[in-house]
Amino acid sequence: MPVRAGTTIDPDATRARVLEAAARLFYERSLAAVGMREVANESNASQLTIYRYFGSKEGLAEAVVRARSDRTHAWLREQLAELPPGRERVLAVFDLLTRWYAERNYRGCPVINYSADSRGGPTASDVTRGHLQRYRELMHELLAEAGVGEPDPLARQMLLLMEGSSVITQIDGSADCGADARAAAATLLDAALASGSTVSQPE
Repeated sequence: MPVRAGTTIDPDATRARVLEAAARLFYERSLAAVGMREVANESNASQLTIYRYFGSKEGLAEAVVRARSDRTHAWLREQLAELPPGRERVLAVFDLLTRWYAERNYRGCPVINYSADSRGGPTASDVTRGHLQRYRELMHELLAEAGVGEPDPLARQMLLLMEGSSVITQIDGSADCGADARAAAATLLDAALASGSTVSQPE
């Protein structure tokens, strides 16, 4: 796409536009259904420019999802920072996710969608694994602050509730799963706090 004479090219702004357009298109219609020409048209950038910045469609998708993962975790930590450590701060994670699920046109977790669209390729697996690891680390931190003696097993259980409710919400189109996940999380957390540790795991 030609640039008008006298127009100053801002690489950072162009890259940001491409990422924004690609993120919206990929989320709305899936990675497989969107071509690079459409991303170029939506972002007012040439395909050559996009390939120069990202190398390939897969490289663009990876950059989109990494940026989305960063925003999601930054948002969670920013919201949680306003609450004191303890039980309610742990459960606030589920309140925040339920709010996200209730947004119009919620189509699931973009990172998990990317992994599915990429059919579990090595890059997608690495990105998704890192995203989930950050959730586990956050829950481990919150649980330890709340006084859970063995946070690792419970952090894994919390992650199952978080991601399970996300997937079911995406399929059913109802945000009620967020409240159900919160109730289950509260039961597990209260049991752990009452016993001084998490529920023992089977051998």
